[in-house]
Amino acid sequence: MLKGRESLVRLVGKRRRFLPNRLAILESTLNLCSDDHCNPLPVEKNLDPYDDRDIESSSSRKYVTCPVCSCRVNGEDSTINSHLDECLSRGTKRKLTQSTLLQLNFYSRSKDQPQSHVLKSEKKESSVGPGDGLMPSTVHKLPKDASCIENDEIICESLVECAMRPQKDCLFDALNHCERTNGASEICCSPKNKTSGMLVARDDLSGLILQTFIVGRKFSDEKELNLGERISLERDPTNVKDPNAIKVISADSECCKMLGYLPRELTKFLSPLIEKYCLSFKREKMFLDSHIFQGLVTTAPRSSVDVVPIEVMCDNNKLFHENNFDDEEFKSLWTSIQKAIDSTKNFTPNALKYQKNFSVLIQEVLQSYSHLLSGDEKHFLDVFSSLSDDSQRLFIRLYLRKGPWFRMSCTSYKEVLDPKRAAEELSEAGYLCCFDTTEADNTDMIQILNILTVSELREVMRMLKKNCNSSMRKDDLVASLLSAYEDGSCPLLPDLILGIAGICARISSKAELLIWRAERLFFLNGEQDLSAFLLVDMGVVKYPTYSCIVSDQIFLDRNDLLAYEEAMEVAQLIDQALDEKDDKMILRCVSVADSHVQPNQCTTSESVPFFSCFSASWIYSKVVSLGVSFLERENRYNDAVLLLKRLLNCYTRDGRRGYWTLRLSIDLEHLGYPSESLLVAEHGLLDPWVRAGSRMGLQRRILRLGKPPRRWKIPSFAESINRKITEVRIQGRPLNRETGMKSRFYGESGEQCSVEQLALEYYSGEGGGWQGVHSESGIWLTIFGLLLWDVIFSDVPNVFRTKFQTAPLDFGTDSFYILRQNSIESQLQKIQDGMGEEILITSWESHKGTSCNGVNWDRHSLAELRAAVTCIGGPCMASLCRHLAQDYRSWSSGMPDLLLWRFNSEYSGEAKLVEVKGPKDRLSEQQRAWMLLLMDCGFITEVCKITPC
Repeated sequence: MLKGRESLVRLVGKRRRFLPNRLAILESTLNLCSDDHCNPLPVEKNLDPYDDRDIESSSSRKYVTCPVCSCRVNGEDSTINSHLDECLSRGTKRKLTQSTLLQLNFYSRSKDQPQSHVLKSEKKESSVGPGDGLMPSTVHKLPKDASCIENDEIICESLVECAMRPQKDCLFDALNHCERTNGASEICCSPKNKTSGMLVARDDLSGLILQTFIVGRKFSDEKELNLGERISLERDPTNVKDPNAIKVISADSECCKMLGYLPRELTKFLSPLIEKYCLSFKREKMFLDSHIFQGLVTTAPRSSVDVVPIEVMCDNNKLFHENNFDDEEFKSLWTSIQKAIDSTKNFTPNALKYQKNFSVLIQEVLQSYSHLLSGDEKHFLDVFSSLSDDSQRLFIRLYLRKGPWFRMSCTSYKEVLDPKRAAEELSEAGYLCCFDTTEADNTDMIQILNILTVSELREVMRMLKKNCNSSMRKDDLVASLLSAYEDGSCPLLPDLILGIAGICARISSKAELLIWRAERLFFLNGEQDLSAFLLVDMGVVKYPTYSCIVSDQIFLDRNDLLAYEEAMEVAQLIDQALDEKDDKMILRCVSVADSHVQPNQCTTSESVPFFSCFSASWIYSKVVSLGVSFLERENRYNDAVLLLKRLLNCYTRDGRRGYWTLRLSIDLEHLGYPSESLLVAEHGLLDPWVRAGSRMGLQRRILRLGKPPRRWKIPSFAESINRKITEVRIQGRPLNRETGMKSRFYGESGEQCSVEQLALEYYSGEGGGWQGVHSESGIWLTIFGLLLWDVIFSDVPNVFRTKFQTAPLDFGTDSFYILRQNSIESQLQKIQDGMGEEILITSWESHKGTSCNGVNWDRHSLAELRAAVTCIGGPCMASLCRHLAQDYRSWSSGMPDLLLWRFNSEYSGEAKLVEVKGPKDRLSEQQRAWMLLLMDCGFITEVCKITPC
């Protein structure tokens, strides 16, 4: 893998389906050559396949849509005129559905106009101002009254005849009759029969059983519940989070232990009935004089945090206050209770947590980052909270699926009671848009064809009278149909597909853009998404406790955010191009990123330097750095040198300067310039940002290149880096001798093992009776995290922004040590004084299972960690932790393979660190730097070389 690729993949995270700035990015001026003749790459003209005019660009140039070919072109007069002349000379006609340059505003149709059955592309009115960044959006709406045909059949003579008639005659809607689609990720089930919506009269409430759940079990005093256990309900009006809360209490316990709460969706209607209308439930005799009501547990929970199904029985023997009784209000509340129970009848409240989590995310972004959103965007996100529960659940379900297109006739979820109405509501709000046969492009056609089953594709082939044998695979069928559509021999193909598939919808590009932005602002990375909530709810992941003290904004203004998003698109494009091995696109992305790299760029608050990773400039530097690795792999060292020089000139305070300097020196030597290579290495040692393995590499290059007559003076560091590292050689019987494969040997027991396992066997026996583990960096980072846990999660402004962080934002930067120097040094002094084991035990017992960057709870036991800390000793342990605290980024990798220890007495011992090398391996610069550093810290180190016998 190219250097920097893994980091870029983590940065991009889940790839976006819609890139609004794609075309504008790819039209940027190129600075790199793309072929052997140094010719610039041609500019792509194809629009993004998911662009439905919700295009947002942070570029200072204005882009407009060509009325002839619908391409996005630079808004300068000369550019527009020349582009139009070229298009018109080709004789290409504009589609009637395309927008022209003169249509600067789009208005929605009057709601009073009659709606037809045909799938429409409605232009929604936009209130976005010139600086808002969002162009007017086209929202393809679902038909409101498409006919529903049983068994998903179309009542017409044939598909061909149907396609020739008006489109409204061949559309069908079977949202309530679902089937299994090819590649669908959900099992489609028809909604179960709902509880009768008829209102129960007041006099008939007695004996009526309500089926609901106990939620909030993490607040429970009793962890175990049994089938048939009696429970009681009690109002909790003093609850600060929910004044309508109703507690569930154990009726079998004399202490009345709290078991949890009733669902909030139910209590907001049930509490007013209890208080205002004295609605009560069947009581046991022992509770006659209290306001406690009775019920039963109907299913025993599997775990202590699971929701618990229960039943409670109504009892209205003590009638309501007749004088204050409001019949209409009572009916409304009781109807709402029935709906709340119906909505959870076939699934537990846990199944709806994704809806609450999504709403929390949206509301948090609206509250904390409102200054980054335009008025239209805030309104769009606000609308989501006003949608019905069905609509919200359907949207979230579709958003989390791969897509992009979904057959609505086969999209059904048990918690969505009315999917047809939900889809219509989402369409009206602009969250969904449907497949439009009049505007379908090749990309849409491919995706729509792929959602059809093989049998359906063959049926279409037969309708078109095309050869179709049983051996044709799905890809071949799709390619054949697409070819027929492209050459114009089958213009009715979209109508035929729509007739078979029914209504097909996808998330609108505007919704896709804004929800992606909300996720990125909420989590501040690309690795986390809505599943982070689920993992917490399930108890799989537990995040540490810390205080979020916010005094500075990550993005100073909206322009910084838009520039950051555009840079993220470039990062995604190069990531995709690397997967597809598209060299031209890779070079294009590198050129775009290079054009945005400028000296002394600062797009974040200077008072918070660790916010720089949220700037467009930082992302472009990662793309360019990855481009350097790509160019080096292609032996294009001239271009690599140009990019490296630009990076070093523009980013003067960056931890990657060591890597860039080392690569520049190496590439100059590849080009035949040893003197320049030596000079770069010498200047690099004067740079305070050149550290660890990169510094070691430069020093070794200076010693090698700086021999007379280039240099006569021996550098002062020569003696230090030439120190001899103790070597031990052991023999092993090899299993394989293939070049490029990890060496495998036979162990003492005759079983296959790695070189590290073979070395552990040697050290535990004739090598000195050592105990140990093959840990590399893992055990050290775990020990560091446990020893400095309180320091890592201490109260420091701006480093904690969400509740889903496993480390502060400045972790791995120089700011981490600078902002906590006093507390770090105080903790290190305790470790040096011999309190390390005590701190380790306390931290382990207090935080076991809680996520922390670098800490692996499963790989090493507490006994191993205690033995390591005790045998290493306080001074060595404190020195090692200090280096990690000061520069975690540089020193968190490359540590020796083995950590060995042996006790001299009950409370003292010694430790040894060993780097294991196979027959053809050698120390990397980072590993050599670690070995010398450990020697300086007082550790016993050695290299164990395995030789074949």
